[in-house]
Amino acid sequence: MEVPFIDFSQQYQIIKEEIDVGLKSVFERGAFILGQEEKDFELDFARYCDASYGIGVNSGTDALYLALGCIDVGPGDEVILPSFTFIATALCVSYTGATPVFVDIEEETYNIDPERFKEAVTDKTKAVIPVHLYGQPADMKEIAALAKDRNIKVIEDAAQSHGATYNGKKVGSLGDIACFSFYPTKGLGAFGDGGMIVTDNKEVNDKAFMLRDCGRKDSYDHVIKGFNSRLDTVQAVVLAAKLKRLDEWNKKRNKIAAIYSDLLKDIDNVVCPIIKEDRTHVFQTFAVRVKNRDKVLEAMKKKGIGVLVHYPIPVHLQGAYSEMGYKKGDIPVSEKIADEILSLPMFPHMKIEQVEYVCGSLREILA
Repeated sequence: MEVPFIDFSQQYQIIKEEIDVGLKSVFERGAFILGQEEKDFELDFARYCDASYGIGVNSGTDALYLALGCIDVGPGDEVILPSFTFIATALCVSYTGATPVFVDIEEETYNIDPERFKEAVTDKTKAVIPVHLYGQPADMKEIAALAKDRNIKVIEDAAQSHGATYNGKKVGSLGDIACFSFYPTKGLGAFGDGGMIVTDNKEVNDKAFMLRDCGRKDSYDHVIKGFNSRLDTVQAVVLAAKLKRLDEWNKKRNKIAAIYSDLLKDIDNVVCPIIKEDRTHVFQTFAVRVKNRDKVLEAMKKKGIGVLVHYPIPVHLQGAYSEMGYKKGDIPVSEKIADEILSLPMFPHMKIEQVEYVCGSLREILA
């Protein structure tokens, strides 16, 4: 049996008729950039996140970068973030000229450890970026409390957690600003790149709107130095169709995750995801931990199973940040998880027999 890491085919058939109509309208009107469908989607997605404003941009990375620009992060500032994340979380800080400060994660959730965040705060700390990794929110209560006390802005990296909740509140409404990615593999994915900044702060909203569109206030009146980072109307049509079905698809992901956990629970040396009681998980990624991960990875691929590793090298050990002088052992939990983590196939319309084949294969390999 072949089991892909992700399969978009069934999802596409569900939304095909709706997006065909929407795209035809866009093509006929020629409203490809910041068309009405894009503006409508910004409002709808902000409402979905229980937030006041949404600003569509061209990627999750740009969302983070422009969010930092909205709060004037720059040279001399420090921004704290977990080392166990995709490198874009750090790159957005580097783009501003500020210094990324890498801290360790909780071993159970793989999210930023509030205690390590607390230890890393200095007089230069301007912001913290908690990453809701794999689809489970970080411990925002402790993070937000310390940040408020020290006048530190909280920017959620919500690229992997569309629809997740923490203490009954939606991801996207848990900090000062939230940043989403609509990369195709995300829970809410476009047919290309895309991203969104979400906030309740009108000043942030107004500045983000200018930053994403060449710094313009109106037509050719450019009041700040901005960028060309707009979510195009074609992607908004696709995303709007998917947004209507996101909660349903997240429930399907949770059912698949429950089957995975049940079938894997008695296998030695397999650590399944742990979900905290005060939050929900949307399982963009179903990641387990295994010993001898690289050998297991290759054996699973030979059985036709699409497995991946998110992420094999913590950011503090990436060559791109070698000038910062980090060495192996400096951020131990992140390094341990990076050596053991294995992402299994996960998509809303995955069949039970596919899950059973993945679990049976993993059991056989580990035996």
